[in-house]
Amino acid sequence: MSVALTKGGNVSLNRQVPGVRSVRVCLGWTAGPGYDLDASALLCGASGKVLTDQHFVFFNNLQSPDGAVRHLGADGGGGEGEDRERIEVRLADVSADVQKVVFAVAIYDAARRRQTFGQVRGAYVRLTDADGGAEVARYDVTPETGSETAMVFGELYRNGADWKFRAIGQGYASGLAGIATDFGVDVLQPAPAAPSAPAPAPAPLPPMPAAAPAAVVPAVPKIQPATGSSPVTCFFDPTHGVGSAVVLWQPQWGVPRQVEACAACAQRVQTTVPPFYTPPQAGYPQQQVQPHVPAQQQDQGGRRFGTGAMLGAGAAGLVGGMLLNEALSDDEPRVVVNNYYEDDDDSFF
Repeated sequence: MSVALTKGGNVSLNRQVPGVRSVRVCLGWTAGPGYDLDASALLCGASGKVLTDQHFVFFNNLQSPDGAVRHLGADGGGGEGEDRERIEVRLADVSADVQKVVFAVAIYDAARRRQTFGQVRGAYVRLTDADGGAEVARYDVTPETGSETAMVFGELYRNGADWKFRAIGQGYASGLAGIATDFGVDVLQPAPAAPSAPAPAPAPLPPMPAAAPAAVVPAVPKIQPATGSSPVTCFFDPTHGVGSAVVLWQPQWGVPRQVEACAACAQRVQTTVPPFYTPPQAGYPQQQVQPHVPAQQQDQGGRRFGTGAMLGAGAAGLVGGMLLNEALSDDEPRVVVNNYYEDDDDSFF
């Protein structure tokens, strides 16, 4: 009989299914069009952190190093009430230094798409006997605030010689990257900026426009196997051989597009924060941005006048006007006072 769990509740696997050898963690939800949710598993040691980055099982790493945890991918056809993704755990094969396996679900590229779990309905996690298929336990997940972009649904953990499953239901507004940070995964973190040598003091510059909002760290692109009957060499270097994976390449010029690359280049693209700077590629049109020239600095023939020329012409006109005015006026000479303004403490000109 399946046990209905509430948040924080747990169940003993050996008590429910004596002699159980393998389980499947089945995760499901209902979301609107344009939503792409992904399940993942984190194999953690006694410290509560993943043993290595390879112990983070997700869409770009479908199996743990010991082979005991396998991501089975999308399942069930996506209809309401059906499992969306499944992760299999062979309990006897889990490495002895793994103390728990945490199961999470995140909305892919949630920040850019402005999506949250507030629009996700019917989320759940259920544990089944992989051999017999019987359901052992189920937990219906409910977001607490609706602003979560990733959630930990539950975890399998050791209890002496036994394994137990606990319902968690912890939400993260920082997405999968927030979960990765909590559990010590580095593969999703942005690469640190390279140190630069001290530069001499720059000359005074005109006021800069207001700074743009901080950029959101993009999601890790999903690597897909290349399709097609004809062999295609690696997009980034033909000498690398056949392009065996399809990745979303975000170049310095042009617009993002899918390209076929070798496994090494594909991994390099998906772990580098876009844009992925490379020289312009032959055969792909590049966007060229022309500098903006104000209309007053152009004549009808398209010639441009420099700033010095404009200032000189203005000064000459001003002096000429003053001389002409003085020649036509019969008033006494006037005294011109040059006024200036000081900034007030609470005002800004």
